[in-house]
Amino acid sequence: MDQAGTLRKMTKTMRDDIGIPSKGKAGNSTARGIAVASGKGGVGKTNIVANVAYSLIKLGKRVLIFDADVGLGNIHILLGLMPKYTLQNVLDGNKEMGDILLEGPGGIKILPASSGNKKFSELSIEEKLLLRAELEFLENRFDYILFDIGAGISSNVMYFCTGAHEIVIISTPEPTSFADAYAIMKVLSRDYMRSSFKLVVNSVKNKAEGVDIFNRLNKVADRFQLNISLNYLGHILSDDSVTKSVREQKLFLEKYPNAPASVCVRSIAREIINTNIEQGLEWENILK
Repeated sequence: MDQAGTLRKMTKTMRDDIGIPSKGKAGNSTARGIAVASGKGGVGKTNIVANVAYSLIKLGKRVLIFDADVGLGNIHILLGLMPKYTLQNVLDGNKEMGDILLEGPGGIKILPASSGNKKFSELSIEEKLLLRAELEFLENRFDYILFDIGAGISSNVMYFCTGAHEIVIISTPEPTSFADAYAIMKVLSRDYMRSSFKLVVNSVKNKAEGVDIFNRLNKVADRFQLNISLNYLGHILSDDSVTKSVREQKLFLEKYPNAPASVCVRSIAREIINTNIEQGLEWENILK
C-alpha cells in the first residue's frame, strides 16, 4: 500500500469531517521542505533558520518558516513580532494556517507556534494529520518551507523531520552538541529510514574547525556502522554581530550584511539553491 497516498486521503477526509472550509486548492507541492534540527538546544538553530530564510528571499525565492517547536515556539520572539494567532488556534480548529501567517523581514512568511503550551509538546496522530492537511493548502505558494524543529528526539521532532525533503542538522564544536547531533541522526536512520543528512556547524573559529566537526561525525558514523550519507552544507563563524542582533530582535544578515556570519549564511543559502533533490514531500513514516 502507498502509505503517503493513504495519508493524503486521510487528511483530506478529515478536513471534510471536521468542517474546515477550503480557501485554497491542494495539489502537488512545489515547495521544497527543509527540516532544520539539532540534538541539543542552544546551538543557534532558530537564528540560523531565520537568517537563511532572509537570504533565500534576497535571492528571489518565496519562503515560509514553519515554527515546528509547537509548544515552545520562539521564532516570532527572535524577530520581535507579536502574533495575534498561532498554530494553537489551528489545532483548536478556530483558524486555518492562512489566517495566522505573519510577515517578517524582507517578506518572509511565518507560521508562529504558541510559547509555553505543554498541551502540544506531544502532538496526537489527529493533530499531526490536521497540520499536514492545512499545510497542503499553502505549499504551492512557496519555493521553500523551512521547518524550525525543536531540539531532541521527541515524536514531534521525528514527525516534522520525516516529512521534509531534506534534514539539516545544526551542531557546534561543543562535545555535547556533537554527541547529540550524532544521536538524532542515529534515531532517524534506525527508526525512520532517513539516511541522508546535511550539516551546518555554528559558532566556529574558522572554516577548518567546521570541516573538522563534519569529518569527525562521518568517522563516528562509519565506526558504528550507521548507514547514512552526511554532506557538509557549511559553517557560521563566531561573530559578535550575531549576539548584538539577537538582543535587538533583528536579523544579523539584515543589520550587519557584511559581517563574517552574514557572509557564511549567504553561502549556505546559495548551496541550498544549487543542491538538487530527488525525494518528494511524501511525509512517510510520520505516524511512528
